[in-house]
Amino acid sequence: MTDQTILRLREERARLYLGGGPERLERQHAAGKLTARERLALLYDAHTFQEWNLYVRHRSEHPELAGRELPGEGVVTGVGSVAGRH
Repeated sequence: MTDQTILRLREERARLYLGGGPERLERQHAAGKLTARERLALLYDAHTFQEWNLYVRHRSEHPELAGRELPGEGVVTGVGSVAGRH
């Protein structure tokens, strides 16, 4: 991979981690809630969670989903270690 490709993927990952955008994150935090990724960061040992399928896009033809972006199809999946166990 070229440096440019790696940079583009990192930028895309950062954008996808925002979920519905900064406003939505602020609303969630104002309601006293954490995002799914924030909860996973508390559960798993530091820097061990490896997320799968972040770049997956939905292919639904349902009218309510037309034009909507749902990174990872709205689901966070992956593996990691908890208390040193994988």
